[in-house]
Amino acid sequence: MAEKRTMTLNLTDEEMGLLDELSSHYDMSKTAILRKALRMYQVIDARLRKGEKLFTEDELEKKKAELVVL
Repeated sequence: MAEKRTMTLNLTDEEMGLLDELSSHYDMSKTAILRKALRMYQVIDARLRKGEKLFTEDELEKKKAELVVL
């Protein structure tokens, strides 16, 4: 297992509330949610760097929309 390091993270009340909601909804620790978010960001960033685009799709209405990452 990789060595773990500790860091301090300052979040707004809104950000902490969202983290709390996600943690409860998925029955995961806040740390696990943040690790998952970091891995997702890594995948998205790698694809965008290759020039790929990201889309969301509503299967019921057959609508697609491009996801713009700033």
